[in-house]
Amino acid sequence: MRRTRSLLTVVLLSAVGVLLLGACGTLRAGPDGAATTATTATTETTETTEPARWQTFAPIGVTAARLAGDRRTLSVDVEVPGPGKTCARDLKAVVTDTSDRTVWVQVTYSASAGGTPRADCRTTATATAEVRLPSPLGHRVLSVDNFTAFTADDAAPPHLRLCGELGCHPAPTGCTPASYDQAVTALDVPNHTSRDDERCDGKWLVFDVSSRMGPACPEGAGPGCGASLDDRWFFRAEKPGWKPIARGTKGGCTDVHAIEPAFPSALCADLPPLKRSN
Repeated sequence: MRRTRSLLTVVLLSAVGVLLLGACGTLRAGPDGAATTATTATTETTETTEPARWQTFAPIGVTAARLAGDRRTLSVDVEVPGPGKTCARDLKAVVTDTSDRTVWVQVTYSASAGGTPRADCRTTATATAEVRLPSPLGHRVLSVDNFTAFTADDAAPPHLRLCGELGCHPAPTGCTPASYDQAVTALDVPNHTSRDDERCDGKWLVFDVSSRMGPACPEGAGPGCGASLDDRWFFRAEKPGWKPIARGTKGGCTDVHAIEPAFPSALCADLPPLKRSN
């Protein structure tokens, strides 16, 4: 009878131990060798993302402009980050000022600022902004973002004509320094090319140009630093401006008469030959 009670006691103690282990966790040895209980807790973490900071920018470039039939509704094509739909937003055009000669329009958009741009925002895309002008543009110049100008003069509607470095209405092909500057821009020559010895009668033009060559160094630094490439260019006046028709380095009219016999000898007969200078 006593043995039966002892066996029953052992069974009951074992059952209680199992229940305690299930409730308290796993037994592990502590630093001092005592048994300790470790419990596992599950925590949920929520990843937070810092809100994007949007700033206002001017377009990367202005490529085209058009006027609707009412001559007041203006569409401007600009380059913005893209082509992702969330790369640029809030695109708008606003008339900032007008005068008898010019209409000023500012185009802006918003983009996320700071950090590394998203992969789909590292290129550019064309977007179109529209604005209604206070009055028809007429013959006035349209200035977009103060750097790009358009005009309706000599343009094919609905498109406006993009103006060049010399403005929307370059100097006429007269015998003036401004018209000579226009002629230089028509040449395939380096920047900062200088011209000399202009001869002009209003319909025909000839002048010499000098383009610096060789290493970049101060004037008078020695041989090779003052080298230049000299050319002579001949032009004929046309409606858009001076058109180059011949080039060369020979004296007299040889180079131009081989291409355009009508070029007047009075402008070229006594021209000296050109040589590369050092």
